[in-house]
Amino acid sequence: MRKFAELFERLDQTTKTLPKISALSQYLDESSDEDKMWTIALLSGRRPKRSIQSNYLKEWVSEEAGVPFWLFEGSYHVVGDLGETIALLLPYNESKLNYSLNDWMYKLEELRDMEVKQKKDFILRAWRNTSKQERFLLNKLIGGGFRIGVSQKTIVKALAKLTGKEESELSHRLMGDWTPQTHTYEQLILSDDNAADASKPYPFYLAYQLDDPDDIDFDPEIWQAERKWDGIRGQLIKREDEIFVWSRGEELVTDKYPEYEGLADLLPNGTAIDGEILPFSDGKPLPFHLLQKRIGRKNISSKLLGDVPVILMAYDLLEFEGNDIRHIPLKERRQKLEELVESTSSSSSVLQLSPKVDFFSGLELMEERKKSRSFFSEGIMLKKRASEYKVGRKKGDWWKWKVDPLVIDAVMIYAMRGHGRRANLYTDYTFAVWKGEELVPFTKAYSGLTDSEFKEVDRFVKKNTLEKFGPVRSVKPELVFEIAFEGINKSSRHKSGVALRFPRMSRWRKDKKVEEANTLEDLNQLLDAYGNN
Repeated sequence: MRKFAELFERLDQTTKTLPKISALSQYLDESSDEDKMWTIALLSGRRPKRSIQSNYLKEWVSEEAGVPFWLFEGSYHVVGDLGETIALLLPYNESKLNYSLNDWMYKLEELRDMEVKQKKDFILRAWRNTSKQERFLLNKLIGGGFRIGVSQKTIVKALAKLTGKEESELSHRLMGDWTPQTHTYEQLILSDDNAADASKPYPFYLAYQLDDPDDIDFDPEIWQAERKWDGIRGQLIKREDEIFVWSRGEELVTDKYPEYEGLADLLPNGTAIDGEILPFSDGKPLPFHLLQKRIGRKNISSKLLGDVPVILMAYDLLEFEGNDIRHIPLKERRQKLEELVESTSSSSSVLQLSPKVDFFSGLELMEERKKSRSFFSEGIMLKKRASEYKVGRKKGDWWKWKVDPLVIDAVMIYAMRGHGRRANLYTDYTFAVWKGEELVPFTKAYSGLTDSEFKEVDRFVKKNTLEKFGPVRSVKPELVFEIAFEGINKSSRHKSGVALRFPRMSRWRKDKKVEEANTLEDLNQLLDAYGNN
């Protein structure tokens, strides 16, 4: 565990990629295969489930550190991170337990089934016999909130440096439903036969945002254009007579979308399709917030299936007849995809082909982009017809050209402290619009301002607090901000009656008086014009 703590410190001390790759490859080279697997799993987001409720940890650290609970809560509020607060409050100790990372992970697994008194004894012994950095990491692992600033790409590059394997191969190996309990390092990384998991998806290829249209020549012979649909990116795979569905977050979600089961009889084995899991009815997409009702459910009722049916809007074909075809040009992959979708169309409508958007010039495509909301889409996707299906986000071949956001001017009425490096600042705000002479809250936002602007708003909040409600402060309604958002829908859960998609602060309107902020009527006009209800 000491070595893992040292690795964490080295990774945390730099934002540069090359030093991170060097530190990680060196650590992996010197570690046991078991520790390698846990490190790869933890850094790639495969975190263990919470083994102890946070309230117990708060109670126990208050006792151990000899501080009143109210003082602990105040410290936690300032630090903003439970694991770090605990590590800072506990007395300094030497590292006395010579447990490896693998040892600790299995002990934490056993911890989940212990009685509360046994859990407390285990935790106190761990705190008393580990260094501050080790305690911090253990607290994060115990609480199920372990995160570190290392991208999947960095892990892949470190493994490539260590093993000599191609990065694209390693990216594929790290996909799928593996854990350190089900796979060894040899099986996952080194073995020549890595196709044991029939469900294994491919790494997703992601597009860059197109901010300047002058970056593109808009030659229709070079570029293929499609709508950018607002659902969940996913892969549908048919192997060994079974259907597997993966989200972009590497979550196996087959059971959440039983609509796709029938494709097991229609698609050939050895098929992998990249597309959008899209709520869809009466020939058009449904609002994304309806799909969210299905995302969080363990069991999907027949009523919910009827209210929010989904299709797979197919973008690309990654595997055909059992062969990885990501290296062949998009134009050829698209042709095979069209034939595959056509072969299922007479028996099922759940698999649909994302239509091409025809254009002859940049101006014509710009007009098509402006129509995006009438198609219930977010904009235009541009892909080079000759492009391969690559790994991760690569600039040049694929672009997303999103429609300009909708905007509304609103008044800040509540503020909360942020998290992490913003834990000492009020950076999370609630905004309101006018309804007659009353300000009606309608959305929250916490991004879009510069660091200096956040500090300036923080000073305002502290000087102009009206009331306190736990961590929330109501403030004088004096600051106006332009709120940008991607979509708007009716909502019975909000007092305003509307819900926004991806709200953020796009401008601090210091030029506007509070009385000039928008009204609820303005919001409802946007709802009538652009809402997908």
